[in-house]
Amino acid sequence: MAEQTSASIVIDATPAAVMAVIADFPAYPQWAKGVQTAEVNEVGIDGRAEQVFFALDVAPIKDEYTLAYDWDGDHEVTWTLVEGKMLKALDGAYTLKDLGNGSTEVTYRLALDVSIPLIGMLKRKGEKILIDTALKGLKKRVESL
Repeated sequence: MAEQTSASIVIDATPAAVMAVIADFPAYPQWAKGVQTAEVNEVGIDGRAEQVFFALDVAPIKDEYTLAYDWDGDHEVTWTLVEGKMLKALDGAYTLKDLGNGSTEVTYRLALDVSIPLIGMLKRKGEKILIDTALKGLKKRVESL
């Protein structure tokens, strides 16, 4: 990934429990702010999604796009943009670190680029909003299950 923004959060659950929520794309509209639709288009041999279509509406980004996913067990998932309307690039990752006490440190990395000119500072702010809301939503969802 090129220029990217990242943040981490500790979730009171095992990496497997956290990754199960990350991999449950149809449930995203229930907890991931701005995600209106998340439809799995292709499933890999491991049963996890390889391509997912999203409809997102979270300022400053409103778009419909498809992401390709690559899974490394319950340790990490990375994604890249297959196609989007407004987005030119969207590369990201969730990296999970088992803290050994029933908790998991989740680091979210994101780099995005849009087809309309956007000042770098505004683009980073958009990335930070996406990351912060995703991590908080993920923590709340995992810990409520």
